[in-house]
Amino acid sequence: MSKATESKTIMVVDDTPANLKLLTEMLQAKGYLVLVFPRGAMALKAAAKHPPDLILLDINMPEMNGFEVCERLKADDVLKEIPVIFISALTETEDKVKAFALGGVDYVSKPFQFEEVIARVSTHLRLHRMQLELEKNTLHLKCLVNEKVQEISDSQLATIIALAKLAESRDDDTGHHVERTRMFCKVLAEKLRHIPHYTAEIDATYVENIYHAASLHDIGKVGISDNILLKPGKLTPKEFEIVKTHTMIGANTLQTAHSKYPRNVFIKMGIAIAHSHHEKWDGSGYPDGLAGEAIPLSARIMALADVYDALRSKRPYKPPFTNEESSEIIREASGRHFDPALIGAFTSVETEFAKIREQMVDGAN
Repeated sequence: MSKATESKTIMVVDDTPANLKLLTEMLQAKGYLVLVFPRGAMALKAAAKHPPDLILLDINMPEMNGFEVCERLKADDVLKEIPVIFISALTETEDKVKAFALGGVDYVSKPFQFEEVIARVSTHLRLHRMQLELEKNTLHLKCLVNEKVQEISDSQLATIIALAKLAESRDDDTGHHVERTRMFCKVLAEKLRHIPHYTAEIDATYVENIYHAASLHDIGKVGISDNILLKPGKLTPKEFEIVKTHTMIGANTLQTAHSKYPRNVFIKMGIAIAHSHHEKWDGSGYPDGLAGEAIPLSARIMALADVYDALRSKRPYKPPFTNEESSEIIREASGRHFDPALIGAFTSVETEFAKIREQMVDGAN
């Protein structure tokens, strides 16, 4: 028995005993294991229990013809990949075309020649084995590619977040503002996802993207000089105008990256957040004075998260507010600073915001 035939099982389905006997002897002589059945229904039941490697199938049989048997095989998720070679006395072209249309891989006319049958069986077993190996290798390659893509993606995200934290560290030495606000955004977006008005825009991918893109909201602060950014006292109107430019600096910086990777949704969302997270619902924000839903949803979410964290944080000009005080200030700003729909969602997840804030306290490692 050769390695090519070792352990290979051939199922022969034919209602003529003489054909079954001839095919069995011929195939066994070549080292194949042979299962024979005179009826299609019997063959289908046996195949379901122990799928063969290849099926030789007659067409003209009582109760269920070969076409019906093949159709049933191809409708079964487990059996559909088994090669089926038709062996039939039917020689009309339309019969052969139908056999191939139903999923047959070959067609041998009766009376058959032993050498031809063996050659075709061997060929299709080899082709099937190669197909399975190709699929296996393709799947393995796909897994490797996915792993590498994920590895690259994780590395890029880590680099971006590191840069965002570097920008943050210039005016916040606690290092937790980025982590807290991205968590706030994720929790709020997840809540909005289940509100009918937002279901078309927010899905699981959106939630994941805003979680990462939120880290970029203040990346433009790298372009603001220390004497203004770190000024302990109140800013002059001119200085405040300079600080406001961090939104455009951040957006323009990210836009450069986006121009090289135009299909990167994460970077695109980061641009919207960096540019518009200081806009206000009533149009009194900056840099463009956008109002209402003209403000990107991601930026509206970021605005609320950013303000909540600022209210809860200690500043040279104020003590930290409690969760209750901060939440009340935010609710009072509904329709002015914040999207009213976001306020409703925020109220539902307010306790989650408080827990996140408590878990990442300023000054904690």
